[in-house]
Amino acid sequence: MMGATSQGRFAIFTLVVVLMASLAGCVGPLDPTIDPRATLEAYPTLIQEGEMVTLDARESTPVEGVITGYTWDFGDGTTAETIVGFTSHTYLFHGIYTVRLTVTNDQGGTDDAIATVKVNGAPTINISMPSSVRAGDAAFLDASNSMDPEGDELTFAWDLNLAEDLDGDGDPTNDADATTESVLLDTSRSGLMLGMLRVDDASGAFAVQPFEINVTTRTFKVVWVTETVEMSWDEYLDQGETWSGNMTPGETGRVLSFNAVLELNRDVAPPHDNFSLTLQIPSENYRRAVNTEAGNYTTNEPARAEMGEDGMNKAGEDGMFTSDSEDELLRLLLDDRDANRGQGVWVWSVLAKQSDPDAIIGELDPDPGNDWTLTVEVVVMRPSLTEVSVAESNES
Repeated sequence: MMGATSQGRFAIFTLVVVLMASLAGCVGPLDPTIDPRATLEAYPTLIQEGEMVTLDARESTPVEGVITGYTWDFGDGTTAETIVGFTSHTYLFHGIYTVRLTVTNDQGGTDDAIATVKVNGAPTINISMPSSVRAGDAAFLDASNSMDPEGDELTFAWDLNLAEDLDGDGDPTNDADATTESVLLDTSRSGLMLGMLRVDDASGAFAVQPFEINVTTRTFKVVWVTETVEMSWDEYLDQGETWSGNMTPGETGRVLSFNAVLELNRDVAPPHDNFSLTLQIPSENYRRAVNTEAGNYTTNEPARAEMGEDGMNKAGEDGMFTSDSEDELLRLLLDDRDANRGQGVWVWSVLAKQSDPDAIIGELDPDPGNDWTLTVEVVVMRPSLTEVSVAESNES
């Protein structure tokens, strides 16, 4: 028979066996694996679309053993695995991304760490503008509907002429001719206007968009109208005195011809007085002068002087003309080198060279001067301009 002591030992052994069996059925075998400790740093945490972020996990520790791998989930649907704790990634689209790093050691343990990266989106430029305008018409460029993905306030820089480097930095594409969200383009000259708009957000992103507007010429129907400009003066001059007067008959037309007549009041008795008539156009170094010739006392003709010239300029031709503006076309027609004589100021001068007395009463001269009349007629052709549409121009 077993003694009491043997029986007690057997009972304790049986209890231990039962307890061990019970524990094995509840929790299974003990896990000896030791997990690493993962750390993750991302820099910079704010980048622009298309830029690269650097991811550094080199401060991670295996705790026991060695780290055997790094698994990266970049949060944009792409992953990567490396054996070193350092990598980089490029984000093509704006948004906020969570990068998850999983570190594995040679014990089979793992640990995770995360970092957040904000990818700033570039603004979207929306320009409302005409594709073509006539020279001188308003060209309104409106970029107020441009948007930023993050809702940032936008700033605008318009370079309205890529052919000019206004700031002198050697780059004609970066002049800030205007900084408002909408502008009026200068269309005084025809041609293809090339420009550039840059829009920046508050977080360092920007977008650029070139634009072009075709500025077309205007079409005018030109009809030349002939008219006669008449002017006259009458004065009284003592001997030796000079009178002068101005006119500008060719300012808005082509001078074809002119004729000027100076007449003196008829003397009671011979000899006739002697006056001179002079025309000067200083801008052209033009000068002509004539003296009066005695009239016929029998037929009561007074002394007179006459001056004139035909064919000063060629006649204008009717037709259709294109130009950026009516004023420019007028200048073109009137400044024709073959047809611009007489456009300056005309200066007329009358000189009383000799006022002979009609009769001498003692030592007195009863006729120390004379009344005279100057009449000038200038034939001028003036262009009449009527703007027409392209369709009307083609019909003509």
